[in-house]
Amino acid sequence: MTELQFAPLAPPLKPLLDKFYRAHRSSMRAPNGARVWVARRQEILAALCLTAVDDGHWLTGLLVAPGERRHGLASRLVEQALARTPGPVWLFCHPDLVGFYQRLDFAPATRLPAALAERLARYQRSKALVALASPDART
Repeated sequence: MTELQFAPLAPPLKPLLDKFYRAHRSSMRAPNGARVWVARRQEILAALCLTAVDDGHWLTGLLVAPGERRHGLASRLVEQALARTPGPVWLFCHPDLVGFYQRLDFAPATRLPAALAERLARYQRSKALVALASPDART
């Protein structure tokens, strides 16, 4: 079996991420300018996007292929990406996922960059979301 790799996806390979999302019936897409991280053997098994915002990053698009879930892949991918991403990181998640992110040292965000605060308010009109922040964002 090929070794599992965690690494940024080169920009020319972004169509592979869109294909991964579509294959798993997700409406997610990598935002323009986002740095995409993937876990892969030969094909992508999990992915996330980090988009620069203010002095940090916004984490979006975390998805693990259904057959690969419950094996710690999402946690390992987030840890690998954040270890090589300087500065604070914010994310929005469904309330059911708060415990998962808390195990990765995220906590409720007390402050958000203005662009993210506006986006969260807009999103919360139609769905339940919680804003979380990495330790760097809470200082």
